[in-house]
Amino acid sequence: MKKNGLIRKITTGLLALSCMGMLLTGCGSKEGGKFTVGFDAEYPPYGYMDENGQYTGFDLELAAEVCKLRGWELVKQPIVWDSKDNELNSGSIDCIWNGFTINGRENDYEWSVPYVDNSQVIVVSEKSGIKDLKGLEGKKVGVQAASAALDVLTDEEGQKELADTFGKLQEFGDYNTAFVELEAGSIDALAMDIGVAQYQIESRNGGFVILDEHLNAEQYGVGFKKGNTELRDKINESLKELKKNGKFDELAKKYKLSDMTCLKAD
Repeated sequence: MKKNGLIRKITTGLLALSCMGMLLTGCGSKEGGKFTVGFDAEYPPYGYMDENGQYTGFDLELAAEVCKLRGWELVKQPIVWDSKDNELNSGSIDCIWNGFTINGRENDYEWSVPYVDNSQVIVVSEKSGIKDLKGLEGKKVGVQAASAALDVLTDEEGQKELADTFGKLQEFGDYNTAFVELEAGSIDALAMDIGVAQYQIESRNGGFVILDEHLNAEQYGVGFKKGNTELRDKINESLKELKKNGKFDELAKKYKLSDMTCLKAD
């Protein structure tokens, strides 16, 4: 009897450890469990802290609606963007969901269906006198570290030739800080996502313009750890359901992204 009791305890313990491991790695079923989203907390309108000190944004509200459909508890986990891969691979987050560019990263993650069309653009002060990309020659251009804009400007097949004409390409941890530097005249221009650029310009009551020539075109998706197709598929099903029931379009309108969405219901 004692021997059988010990075996039962060992078996129970092993099962508990197994379940814990599945939760940590995101390999187990999440029905009724937590869904941890990694996001840049200074990347409006996709993810940011509002005036009440609450994390919000288009992507976070979208994730919240997915959780409602699935019966999950949403955990909003702000991350340092440079460390996003470590966070994902360690299992501390289930996905990267925050204006995350698919293009150029197709083989690095399991991707959801694309849901926003996006371009990389250049923002300058209205008083800068810079009218086109050629006007950036010799100028100091800011960009967020580990961003899609940085990738485009350092890629031989992208806009590296253009970036080589800059006086300096300066990296920042976040675009809020970069815009402060642009306002102060410490840098001459900013390379960034068009949706973020539009939000930043509007929130500052103008004073800046987006150059007509875009650096590229791209799409946003939700990024999951390689191999985690089960969770990816569940998110895809939920996103399509939110498109069908109108909630996706409602949120896109709220955050003034309606003209940029590309999610399809089928």
